[in-house]
Parts: sequence; C-alpha cells; structure tokens
Amino acid sequence: MTVQSNERHDTSRYSYYLDSAYYDHLAELMGAWQEDWSEPDPRVRSEVENLLYREARLIDDGRFNDWVELFTDECLYWVPTTPGGGDPRREVSHAFDDRRRLMDRIYWLRTGLAFCQSPSSRTRRLVTNVEVLDTPDRRLVRSNFLITEFRAGTTKTYAGWCGHELVRRDEQWRIAVKQVNLVDCEHGHENLTLVL
Repeated sequence: MTVQSNERHDTSRYSYYLDSAYYDHLAELMGAWQEDWSEPDPRVRSEVENLLYREARLIDDGRFNDWVELFTDECLYWVPTTPGGGDPRREVSHAFDDRRRLMDRIYWLRTGLAFCQSPSSRTRRLVTNVEVLDTPDRRLVRSNFLITEFRAGTTKTYAGWCGHELVRRDEQWRIAVKQVNLVDCEHGHENLTLVL
C-alpha cells in the first residue's frame, strides 16, 4: 500500500512515531518518575492539578471525546502489567494505546456494542499527592489515584499512581504520555475496558 505524503503524518491513522527512539524516551520517563523532585512554584502545581482534575472529571462523566482532546497528536496511554512500567517492547500491557488506538477505544465504547461495558461503568476517582518537575519545554507529573467503579451490581476499586508527561501545544499544556501504574498490575483484571 502506498501512503500519500500528507497522510504519513496523520497520527490518527498511523503510528509512525512509535519507533525505537520513542521507546527509549519511555525508558527515560520511567526513570525520571522515580526520582525525588523539588517543590515547584505553587502556580505551576495549581495549573497541573487543574488539568488532572479536569481529566478525571471528563473520564468519570464519560466525555471521552473531550478527554482525548487533552492529549497531543503523538501521544500514549499506557497501563503496564509490570510494576513501574517494565519494557513494552518485550512485555504485555493492559493497554498501550497511541492516538489511533485511543480513538478506536472511544468509538468502541460509544457504539453500545461493547458487551463488557453493557451496562456502562460508573466511576469516580480521587487524584492526590501531585508532584511536578517543571522545565521550560515539559512538565513531568506524578500523582496517586483511587478509582471506584460500579457496573452490573458490582463495585470494584483500583489504586495506583500515574505518570504524566505534559508538553506545550497551541499555548496549552497537553498530555504526551499517561502511564497508569496499578498497585496490582501483574494480576488479572477481568474488565479493564474502562479508562483508568
């Protein structure tokens, strides 16, 4: 199949940015999220917290189209099965979604044909312990979460921490990478079709 040059950079259709250098970048992020950071300017922390709270509300309200707009075009939503991340080139993940796959996930949830989301999950999440490493071109964020899901008469709880990489796009901070690290990530989860 021949790809037209204008389609080549359309990350909603192709995943050209997930190359070897991108995986090296993920390894660098995993190391950075483990470091101790100094306290940021309170205004920076407030801006970041507002973004995380908005993201949480959009997911809990099922506004997935608005949620995905918080991401850059070349983004990643990653839920590893290894504590701290592991190596996605060699290990399975609960989710490893580039922009194209995120759009597929949202479309699938919206069709009403996803048996594992019929009825749809109702969720509420708490975002706490927000830490920020602020640099001129990006912000690295680490936060804890607690998510309660209710679906089909069953309540489940998910706990862990998130690593976000935020970059500046169109005068706004957007999510380039979101890594969701479940406390029990290496154990089976029968229904991770919900967005964490």
